Amino acid sequence: MVATGSYHVLMRAVGVKVLKNRLSEFVKLAAAGETILVTDRELVVAELVPPRQGRQTVLADAVLADAVRQGWLTAPLVAPSTPPPNTPVAPLADLIRELRDDREGR
Repeated sequence: MVATGSYHVLMRAVGVKVLKNRLSEFVKLAAAGETILVTDRELVVAELVPPRQGRQTVLADAVLADAVRQGWLTAPLVAPSTPPPNTPVAPLADLIRELRDDREGR
């Protein structure tokens, strides 16, 4: 029985070997909104799914957004009006000396 207008979406299943050989094709399907079940010997081992709604498209932004969502980072309360100054923390010679001293102390 098929319910018309239902929310049931057909999913593709693909074996690991076929996925490996045609990965870009399945990535394009997932990017278009389809979910692909990845199987190994008829067992579902993974899902290739489209990005969540609201997911950042740039990798660095997505990683930072996930870190904030999971509590690893705290977002700033107020966005800075200007970038931080580009001044060295310490002279390079001092940093090299500290690294050398630290390594000798081990």
